[in-house]
Amino acid sequence: MPVLTAPPAKRPVPHRKVLAPPRRHGASAGRLAALLLSPTLAVLALVAGYPVLAAVRESLFATSTALDASGFIQPQEHFVGLDQYAELFRGKPGERFRNAFANTTFFTVTTVALETVIGIGMALVMHRVVRARGLIRASILVPWAIPTVASALLWQWIFQADGIANAVLGQQTLWTSDGMQAQFAVIIADTWKTAPFIGLLVLAGLQLIPAEVYEAARVDGAGPLQQFWRITLPLLRPVLLVAVLFRLLDALRMFDLPYVLIGAHKPSVETLSMLAFDEAANTRYGPAAAYSVLLFVYVAAVAFMFIKILRTDLLSDGITAPKSSRWRLTGRKATA
Repeated sequence: MPVLTAPPAKRPVPHRKVLAPPRRHGASAGRLAALLLSPTLAVLALVAGYPVLAAVRESLFATSTALDASGFIQPQEHFVGLDQYAELFRGKPGERFRNAFANTTFFTVTTVALETVIGIGMALVMHRVVRARGLIRASILVPWAIPTVASALLWQWIFQADGIANAVLGQQTLWTSDGMQAQFAVIIADTWKTAPFIGLLVLAGLQLIPAEVYEAARVDGAGPLQQFWRITLPLLRPVLLVAVLFRLLDALRMFDLPYVLIGAHKPSVETLSMLAFDEAANTRYGPAAAYSVLLFVYVAAVAFMFIKILRTDLLSDGITAPKSSRWRLTGRKATA
């Protein structure tokens, strides 16, 4: 009778130890990255870092004149510390600084808010239009392509005493004189020029939103207004926050538009940049550097708070769908 034998035992497969890559590869990759980034860092240090450090150093020194041994007048520098900063908050310079700070903040908040609303409207129009799409987009972006000085001269012609603005309104308003009307002129001109910038960025965000999301919302009975509030705005949040941040940083440094449109030494439109320029033009380089440093700190603080509080991701890869992407009907309303 046949003899039953056990099947041969399988040989155990030896365990292969996966070795981690040598550290020298990571170190070499880090050195390569540093080497590739070094030209960019060198340019940034040259065009951004050095001027900031030079302005800080200039604000800590004061220049005076004295006679040398030969009887010639020679300029001399001496360290004054924070005295020039303290002078900006006292007396007439303090009043002028507070006025310029208030104007800068007012122009920034007002223009950025208006440009955001109008820019979103422009983006929706450019995104929905079918006929003559290229022509409409080009016409909307024309104001952004015009240089700021040329734009200011154009609006100066519109706002002059016998200009188009007074002809349309049927009254005689001195728009380019000092007063509230000058502030309105600056806000209108800046909004007209810069709203297309936000519109262009928002348009790029709209083109990344999948069409299936809107189709699902329409099937569930969501109207256009509900689609805008529940789909468009949440999905545009990363792009919109970055666009608003860029405009905030640009508006805080506003100089050329009010300077050309209204003019210098107008308290109603004088900004911190105009104040620093005026001090430098009168060879008061110490106070001008102090104004510039304070403006730099103001801009940096706004950017830091904007990023930290709103958690703006400047390196976002794109637009992601919200967590609740399904729609359900409750009566006649569609809710997310």
